[in-house]
Amino acid sequence: AISLARRGPRPAPAAAMQRALVALLGLAAVGGAAGAALRARRAGQEPDTSCGKGFDNLVQGSQDYYRTAAVELWTHPSHVSDNATFEAEFECWFASMCTTKCGGLPSKADSRKKALTEKCRNVQVDWLKIWNMFSEEEVKWFKKNYPSNEVQEEGESTVHYKQAMETAKEVNKKELLCLTLFTIDDECVKWPHIRLGK
Repeated sequence: AISLARRGPRPAPAAAMQRALVALLGLAAVGGAAGAALRARRAGQEPDTSCGKGFDNLVQGSQDYYRTAAVELWTHPSHVSDNATFEAEFECWFASMCTTKCGGLPSKADSRKKALTEKCRNVQVDWLKIWNMFSEEEVKWFKKNYPSNEVQEEGESTVHYKQAMETAKEVNKKELLCLTLFTIDDECVKWPHIRLGK
């Protein structure tokens, strides 16, 4: 027969709590040491500036501009909530544009704002029509500055630095291109809201 009776004296609750506390402190010390080692390794690396100075560090007016643009430009029924799904990625790109002052690109609002507004808000218009509105200088700047470069070794499948940025671009290409041109045309955010053409 198997006896379920305890063998030996039962440990006092205080002793059990002391052992648990010692074990917990030991784990915290190991975790703290690992964290310190990770911070030391990161200290030797260059900071990631692909998102400029970061969305949260933009002035409130610039953040407000992005919020209005995210509502006005994401109008396609299949993409209306993608501005929330890829919020971090679009905020990253927007912060990068603001931090770099859109590469010093001049506004073309006078010549394209009305057509840009119509095309960006028309669900029948695809991304290529927006891409064709970019000047040669804007195309070069976008390709050089949008943070998602290929980083795979030969013979491997395609992988991008900041893969989520690449995914956001591919899924919402039209909206991303519209956001880019509106930001440039609004003089890299001189107003606290997107300025649509009339």
